[in-house]
Amino acid sequence: MPAVAIKDDLELEIEELKQQKNAVILAHYYQHPDIQDLADFVGDSLQLSRQAAKVDKDVIVFAGVKFMAETAKLLNPHRPVVLPDLSAGCSLVDGSPPAKFKAWRDQTPDHVVVTYINSSVELKAMSDYCVTSSNARQVIEAIPRDKKIIFAPDKNLGAWLQKVTGREMRLWPGACMVHEVFSEKAVVQLKAQYPDAPLLAHPECEERVLRHADHTASTAGILEFAKKSPKSRFLIGTEANMIHAMRKAAPDKEFIPVPTLSGCACNECPHMRRNTVQKLRDCLRDLKPAIEIPEALRAAALRPIDAMFRVCDGALPTRGD
Repeated sequence: MPAVAIKDDLELEIEELKQQKNAVILAHYYQHPDIQDLADFVGDSLQLSRQAAKVDKDVIVFAGVKFMAETAKLLNPHRPVVLPDLSAGCSLVDGSPPAKFKAWRDQTPDHVVVTYINSSVELKAMSDYCVTSSNARQVIEAIPRDKKIIFAPDKNLGAWLQKVTGREMRLWPGACMVHEVFSEKAVVQLKAQYPDAPLLAHPECEERVLRHADHTASTAGILEFAKKSPKSRFLIGTEANMIHAMRKAAPDKEFIPVPTLSGCACNECPHMRRNTVQKLRDCLRDLKPAIEIPEALRAAALRPIDAMFRVCDGALPTRGD
């Protein structure tokens, strides 16, 4: 059977299963374009967190990585949350084992602990605030200046926050495997080749790349900047699948991905790539693999997320209980 026919059959089956299960599909901007196009809502971590908190469907299918699906489950304890591939992880989670983080955190018990949403449930449970790249600056600036801060697990995002907020922070030495491999040499060459093209970069990038950025923002922030900018061409310093959403939002504009140190201009997250359209169909059909979190751990990990919503939205979101 031709590949196009298989794809069409899978898409039709997914739509039918979605209706049968009364399910919603949430997808991150870093998912493959085929999955993005099947989703009911596509966004960055903050947008997806807000969406997960107000879901009114019976089942949540989260096309992303495990920590994202876990966040949805924290907000929806009584609703099934399924992930196409349970092994879709994150280098930031892998690089911050809970026991090691606890020992490190306990060295400075007087510090406020701010944890990036790209973290395990266990790290969130040891935190005072959870943040996304969209709202991290707002949360940091809301913490009284006489309070010392730990930021984990992304050192590059933490360093950028130190720069823009003027706050000194103790940083866990983790990094995103996608954003730490962009080539500064390639950035300089591209800016020379396209002098009118602003570089839009994610704050998880290393400082050697961010120093050349014309605008540093979350994935949603990058997309919004490009939509509103009078410029017609942009250099993009984030995961390559983001460009699909940008082309849909601004089809008249050109988006050029920044190459990696290896020279490839196709910097995709290997964890996000584990999800496929077929696995999306399978998890809808079987309602597994399902995310399960013990209640005591869920309640502890939910507290810093609630603290984030209070700072950024002024109140807790409607719960998807």
